[in-house]
Amino acid sequence: MAVLDSVNLGSPAPNPYKETRSTGIDKRAQTDPVQVRPPGPKFTGLGSGLVGDFIGDGKHHGGDEQAVYAYAREDLDGWETRLDRPLPNGFFGENLTTRNLDVNGALLGERWRIGSEVELQVTTPRIPCSTFRGWVGERGWLKTFTALAQPGAYLCVVTPGVIRSGDTIEVVHRPDHDVTVALTYRAITTERDLLPRLLAAGDDLVAELREAAEKGQTFDLD
Repeated sequence: MAVLDSVNLGSPAPNPYKETRSTGIDKRAQTDPVQVRPPGPKFTGLGSGLVGDFIGDGKHHGGDEQAVYAYAREDLDGWETRLDRPLPNGFFGENLTTRNLDVNGALLGERWRIGSEVELQVTTPRIPCSTFRGWVGERGWLKTFTALAQPGAYLCVVTPGVIRSGDTIEVVHRPDHDVTVALTYRAITTERDLLPRLLAAGDDLVAELREAAEKGQTFDLD
């Protein structure tokens, strides 16, 4: 059974890794329930889809299509072994740390029900940025992270509500295509030849990914 291992929120902190003055990448597990709602557009919206969570770079993060970021505890455990250091829930800047859920194998457009009311939809993989690189502090981190292709997933909020650690996660919809988070990440970063395959996702492909697939353009890693 897939479960929510923790819900993680970030508070404003100085950001020495980017021109933006503050960052919320240092997310901490919460013991109280957390409200989830659509944050609105980038720039002018509320940023994160979780009430109480801070996003410092509203140009590249947050907004409806990146309202919530999920990462699997099992993948964090793998990184702990590779890096030989402890990685607590939330360390990768994820809002949701999951267990028994293949986050990177999720399909674009896949929907998850968390607890009794919240429903989220997978939109895009996470693209690592200079804040993430500086925060982790490992030499060559962006290249190392990209090579493994375990980016975690951004989700939009379909049905708002309250979530808490220990909630069950149920996959309630699987689209009729094979475009996964991991495949999408590989296509837009290091394997340009995979880009045409993204178009099979149809309406589940957000505009930014559709443009990349149609133009054959990979994303720059910040």
